[in-house]
Amino acid sequence: MAFKTDIEIAREAKKKPIQEIGDKLGIPTEHLLPYGHDKAKVSQDFIRSLEGRPDGKLILVTAINPTPAGEGKTTTTVGLGDGLNRIGKKAVVCIREASLGPNFGMKGGAAGGGYAQVVPMEEMNLHFTGDFHAITSAHNLLSAMIDNHIYWGNELQIDERRVTWRRVMDMNDRALRDIVVSLGGVSNGFPRQTGFDITVASEVMAILCLSKDLADLQKRLGDIVVAYRRDKSPIYARDVKADGAMTVLLKDAMQPNLVQTLENNPAFVHGGPFANIAHGCNSVIATKTALKLGEYVVTEAGFGADLGAEKFFDIKCRKAGLKPAAAVIVATVRAMKMNGGVAKADLGAENVEAVKKGCPNLGRHIANVKSFGVPVVVAINHFYSDTDAEVAAVKAYVAEQGAEAILCKHWANGSAGIEDLARKVVDLAESGAANFAPLYPDEMPLFQKIETIAKRIYHADEVIADKSIRDQLKAWEAAGYGNLPICMAKTQYSFSTDPNLRGAPTGHSVPVREVRLSAGAGFIVAICGEIMTMPGLPKVPSAEVIRLNAEGHVEGLF
Repeated sequence: MAFKTDIEIAREAKKKPIQEIGDKLGIPTEHLLPYGHDKAKVSQDFIRSLEGRPDGKLILVTAINPTPAGEGKTTTTVGLGDGLNRIGKKAVVCIREASLGPNFGMKGGAAGGGYAQVVPMEEMNLHFTGDFHAITSAHNLLSAMIDNHIYWGNELQIDERRVTWRRVMDMNDRALRDIVVSLGGVSNGFPRQTGFDITVASEVMAILCLSKDLADLQKRLGDIVVAYRRDKSPIYARDVKADGAMTVLLKDAMQPNLVQTLENNPAFVHGGPFANIAHGCNSVIATKTALKLGEYVVTEAGFGADLGAEKFFDIKCRKAGLKPAAAVIVATVRAMKMNGGVAKADLGAENVEAVKKGCPNLGRHIANVKSFGVPVVVAINHFYSDTDAEVAAVKAYVAEQGAEAILCKHWANGSAGIEDLARKVVDLAESGAANFAPLYPDEMPLFQKIETIAKRIYHADEVIADKSIRDQLKAWEAAGYGNLPICMAKTQYSFSTDPNLRGAPTGHSVPVREVRLSAGAGFIVAICGEIMTMPGLPKVPSAEVIRLNAEGHVEGLF
């Protein structure tokens, strides 16, 4: 059976001028800063004018742990936004921007798929409005100013061995994980070991996504701890006088990007931290703006609910005062079979027993999301190879967990294929059943917060951490950072830290390899297992097949 590719479908889109999309939300043309004809930034002045308006209802779309079989979380987010509009609700989609690294690596784009996409697909998956370039530049300006300060006499008495601020670039490049800089003699500075992370792991990305306005942005940038003195007292970004210039570089990037779905409904695409190494949510400013403009806001959190949803609830909602009305967990029959032990090559054959065997992964996510006091519905993202018996097995399992699973065909049919889910989401959101609360209180000790996530969300038996890590956490508590939430950096493929351990494992341990203070963003990162904050390219990267065709169109993006 031949299907059009996502990029072919996106290229056939009948897009409306971005001013018409803005008009749907009541955004005057003078407050749209266009980037071409089909995308625009929304001005800070307009956003400020919305204060005092009531908020719409916030719907989170999350998923099971990702598998090579595919789940379709962004596709479902976009489809649900279109579906809500189809049944007469004023709905806005809020998703993250795509990182260049995974586009040219193996993960692919971040604009949805099939007939549930946000467009312009090609621009969104490449340079878009330049936000990631601005974040990269602001981050590396700070890096340059730290080394420059040391070169010109080191008035702040920075201990060169304790510079914690690494550099970033928006590309997968394992060769840059650990490097030595400033080689080549006196004129090039003082040699030291450092490295690169990918831009989406930058604290500057997290800060941009959690800041409420430009003043808040500059304060948070100034709060970044970049190094320590020999007495271990901290050096902040404001100490090297970098916060003002960084804010200037990020001035335009702070403004949310407005685009449209294939069905010409509004979508904000802004910010892009990964959920396996960062906090995995689009920007607070985009979400809050959308809530003032729409009756329903459909947003996603990255990867499975053990990462994205937990961070959405415990970091984004906690920090921004958001209260989600309902959550959708995306699953596929194919992924259930894969969790049940079926190889990718055999997923096309009916195997009801494997579906049942794989469902506990979904069940764990349902229970976890419910534990935050948020009502849940499961979206079965339909594939043409799914059989009625397999779909029935998932529905029966979910019913046993006290929730409902709804078959969704938005990939093939757009909003017409997801009306049932849209109506169910409205029922849940209007029922008043949500009683949201984070997993742990601010005042809980930092290591106990890590243990709480590991035991309650991952169902681990213990957290393993060296004394040096526990001492570091205690030192941060003594320095006044004990009330910060935890951002777990962990593999997305499993509840455990072993990417090959599928299903709903118990009895495992969570080793914490390193902890990093993100004082500006306002959280502490716990790096677990073998997770990398600078990914590498796979053996056959997508970049090998991305090219321009004879008509000048991009091929190979998916």
